[in-house]
Amino acid sequence: MGKLEKILWQVLRAGSDQNISFEDLTYLLESMGFVKRIKGSHHLFSKEGVEEIINIQPAGNKAKPYQVKQVRIVIIKYQLAGG
Repeated sequence: MGKLEKILWQVLRAGSDQNISFEDLTYLLESMGFVKRIKGSHHLFSKEGVEEIINIQPAGNKAKPYQVKQVRIVIIKYQLAGG
């Protein structure tokens, strides 16, 4: 299992939202074709065909659990996991 697949699995399984690193979450979104724009501490991700704009901020070196959940909802809603 490669790095991208491991991160995707962690996000989708919903068991450890508090343990996802911010760097891994941004890597996942960029790998899925989201375009990143930074405004202060806010990292905004958008993608053609996806209505929502994903807004995440780091909490130390981790992603905020509720933001990991928001990313998971978008991945599932738009079937971005490829399966």
